[in-house]
Amino acid sequence: MESTIATRARVEVRGGKLTVSKGAGSRKALEVGADTVVVGRNDACDLVLDDRKVSAVHMELVATEKGVRVRDLGSRNGTFVGDTRIAEVYLTKHASIALGESVVELVPSGPSEVEVPDVAGFGPLVGHSQGMRAVFERLKKAAPTDLTVLITGETGTGKELVAQALHEASARAHKPFVVVDCGAIPPTLAESALFGHERGSFTGAVDRRVSPFVEADGGTIFLDELGELPLDVQPKLLRALAEGRIKPVGSNSYRPVNVRVVAATRRDLVREVNAGTFRSDLYFRVAQIKLELPALRYRLEDVPVLVRRMIEDLEDKSAYARVASESLERLMRHDWPGNVRELRNVVAVALAFTKEGPIDLAAHLAPLTTSAAESAPTRGRTFQDAKREVLARFEREYFMDLYAECSGNVSEIGRRAAMERAHVRGYLRRHGVGDPSRYGRDDKDRG
Repeated sequence: MESTIATRARVEVRGGKLTVSKGAGSRKALEVGADTVVVGRNDACDLVLDDRKVSAVHMELVATEKGVRVRDLGSRNGTFVGDTRIAEVYLTKHASIALGESVVELVPSGPSEVEVPDVAGFGPLVGHSQGMRAVFERLKKAAPTDLTVLITGETGTGKELVAQALHEASARAHKPFVVVDCGAIPPTLAESALFGHERGSFTGAVDRRVSPFVEADGGTIFLDELGELPLDVQPKLLRALAEGRIKPVGSNSYRPVNVRVVAATRRDLVREVNAGTFRSDLYFRVAQIKLELPALRYRLEDVPVLVRRMIEDLEDKSAYARVASESLERLMRHDWPGNVRELRNVVAVALAFTKEGPIDLAAHLAPLTTSAAESAPTRGRTFQDAKREVLARFEREYFMDLYAECSGNVSEIGRRAAMERAHVRGYLRRHGVGDPSRYGRDDKDRG
């Protein structure tokens, strides 16, 4: 499958030059451009600071249309611009940035033009927004390589679809694309699930299990929710990626494998690195190329083209002409807590329920979710009414995300929410989340 990119446009971004003014760095200066620059103590950072008070992955800088975006990456001791500790800031003037006992100076440069596709698509992916055009451009560059790719983004943004599109645009397209959901693997079985096992290698290993790396040999392995992988298994995965070979549990020999690795996570792995719950060397190994998928609420202009493509995917190309424009406008005012996955569900339900006549997609939005304008807490409401509405909105979005992440498993939802199953079921029913016939019975019946 080849990527499709239409006419191109140029946008202005404002970068700068970063120099070390206090402390020891791996280099005295480097340019900050459209590619993200990472600063920290880890040897894989673009600028390595020899400072024990600097976190392994401390901050990042990138040129944007607004100026140089400086973002702290969950560092232990913080990032300071002047006397202000920052989480994220856009700099347009000369500034001193303090991290640990080191100081770097940012001298902004004038605007420079970068080329982006004007209207873009990559395989089955489409979008008009600048954020998605930038994603498609990086995918186009990444596809012909064997570099590992880390895809980040909220639940429902389409990380697996992006991974598959990347595979299908690569030279490995004729080989297998194998998905491993790290979030669904019991911690005690993680090594076996990744690398396979020999019969009798541990209690319960009644049959030999083939590693997904072997199944994907010659193709692509997609490690979904990589952030859920237990810490003790991470060095074994790192070794497998670095050496290109695996050893099943209970085996004395290694087997070479030829796979391209694409990983995804909804977690902020850099913060996990700084918290000590994810290995920094594994992070840099899987994030040779990093793609951040924007949430749908930040690219609402993409809703119409996404709706059209989804309708085509459902094999009813003529139906888009029946979609009411007012309905599309309402969709573009919705905040989409479930992202593209929620939009796809809305389209599927609307097509199933409206075989003839105008299609009102917005009529099938989930209950208790409204646009930001419609949910303004001060609009003709008492304090108690506004508080009740905001709380209900939070509850529904919280349990909708958990329901999707846990594939409807009420026991797992309860564990993550620290609630009894009966209370979880009550919230799911109250807010119309999921299929009541699935969570209405005890989870023992569901395995």
